[in-house]
Amino acid sequence: MIKTGEYKGASIIIPEAVVAELEAQANQGREIGFSGLTELQALCRMADEGVVELTFTGVRPTLEQVKLASGGEIDALIRNAAIEHDAKFITSDIVQAEVAKAKGLDVLYLRPQIEGFTPLGIDRFFDEHTITVYLKERVPPMARKGSVKEMQLVRIRDQPATDYELRGLAQEILERAKRDPDGFIEIEKRGVTVVQIGSMRIAIARRPFSDGMEITAVRPIADVNLESFSKAPVIKNRIMGGKRGLLIAGPPGSGKTTLAQSIATYLALHGFIVKTMEAPRELQVPDHITQYTSLEGSMENTAEVLLLVRPDFVIFDELRKNEDFRVFADMRLAGIGMVGVVHAVGTHDALQRFSDRIDFGVLPQIVNTIIFVDKGEITNVYDVSFTIKVPEGMASEINLRPVTTVSDYESGELLFEIFKYDSETIVMPVMRPVAALPPLKPPVMVKEPAENTTWKILERDIQREIGRYTDGYVDVHMLSDTKAVVYIEDKDVPAAIGKGGKNIAGIVNKVGTGIDIRPRSELEKQPAAPPPEEELQLGGGVRIRMDKKQLAIICPEQAGKIVDVFAGKEYLFTATVNDSGEIHLAKNSSIAQEMIRRFNEGDTIRLRPV
Repeated sequence: MIKTGEYKGASIIIPEAVVAELEAQANQGREIGFSGLTELQALCRMADEGVVELTFTGVRPTLEQVKLASGGEIDALIRNAAIEHDAKFITSDIVQAEVAKAKGLDVLYLRPQIEGFTPLGIDRFFDEHTITVYLKERVPPMARKGSVKEMQLVRIRDQPATDYELRGLAQEILERAKRDPDGFIEIEKRGVTVVQIGSMRIAIARRPFSDGMEITAVRPIADVNLESFSKAPVIKNRIMGGKRGLLIAGPPGSGKTTLAQSIATYLALHGFIVKTMEAPRELQVPDHITQYTSLEGSMENTAEVLLLVRPDFVIFDELRKNEDFRVFADMRLAGIGMVGVVHAVGTHDALQRFSDRIDFGVLPQIVNTIIFVDKGEITNVYDVSFTIKVPEGMASEINLRPVTTVSDYESGELLFEIFKYDSETIVMPVMRPVAALPPLKPPVMVKEPAENTTWKILERDIQREIGRYTDGYVDVHMLSDTKAVVYIEDKDVPAAIGKGGKNIAGIVNKVGTGIDIRPRSELEKQPAAPPPEEELQLGGGVRIRMDKKQLAIICPEQAGKIVDVFAGKEYLFTATVNDSGEIHLAKNSSIAQEMIRRFNEGDTIRLRPV
């Protein structure tokens, strides 16, 4: 207003209480405090130029007045300054304006601006393909451009951003958030402020929270309706029918929020009362869908209000905290249709996050449909149901128990089972076994294909976990992607299984593979090697001779030398060759068993002098 000439030559009076408040906010690291101080500095420059006269009046608030600030004590100090100088009172605080009018003051209330906004300074970094802009002091501005399916990070300009430039942008953003009806300051803590202005979410970070001034702005580039998704008819049938517990899962940036807002819009257009629970509020939905955030910092308080309002559906964006999962479950069990959004790299991860917080027995009543999204597309839809059965991989009827099952909606194939095993909740992937597997005999195991790296990773994980309970070699034989037989020393079997199966249940839950632990003596009952006294050529010029108790590596050219033994390119052990040119090993030792296993898998055994 001063720049337009409306108050040219006026005397601007600022109470010391205002300065004290701005100083306190800046000391707390709040961006709004820095913005206010920047405004005061601009007024001081205008006073130096003779445009206005600037006066500071009054005294700083006392400690007692600061404690009573929530009751209006500081506001009263500011009004008293206007009364004392018989001045026009300018404020954008509606309560302050109404009280000042009641006291007979000449009040200018700066109302929120409805229209006619000029573009923000940060808008110049966006074009029609830009999703996210990254601005940091001393660093050239960067942007992520493209679509959800394909994005790339590009440099906007070569000149680095400065602290002065970013502080100017931050002040403009905060002023717009306070004046724009679609603007909100969602989070304001020491060193960080998160602002939502229309469809744009802006995070402002400064020291000490970050190592420098930084502004990150995210904006959706497309408004997608539900019909744009390939499996839209399936979702419509679910939400319009009796199954009203949906969980949308997927990795960050995969399009989960876009799908959630398209579902919200579809429901609102078909006669349902829809509300949202978001922190921060970033869903782009029609005005007749009310967006709620956390009430006094708690979604539980928000849920109490919504249970009184009784909407037909609630869209819960970003389930993260334990409280969020509990609130989601309570509202769904109260009869409200719920659509939740959760970050998860895979379906197994999404189920694990829920099963760790919600009893698996009521999970189908809370979530009966899981929608997995990746790169802007619905890749899978899953059904969640409840039954009494023997979990896959358990043969005896004594293992009959309650099981929550997750199956593919289109094929009906069972994919996951969730059940209790010795007080632990296990989320177990279920894979169909390989057709025509031979009967399980220790010497004739189903071998992992050379190119199956998944089995190798699983073997190493199982060896590491079981190895905590035995000093001997852990012999792992993968039968399928979800089943393995493990042989360990006879004396260590009880410790590995644990009381009531607790230890093995924990390992199964961690690696996601069924494990059958057996004593090594059972493996050694059957010959796992060629017949006694048979001599074999292993390749690389190495021969072995085996009898009932001993395995000998025959290498006369290395007599008297210390050699390293390799299987393929992997080191196995170091040994001394005797004068007869042989290395003797106990046949049932872990080293000998490992070498036999590697030979059976087709690896070449070779020696290299140390």
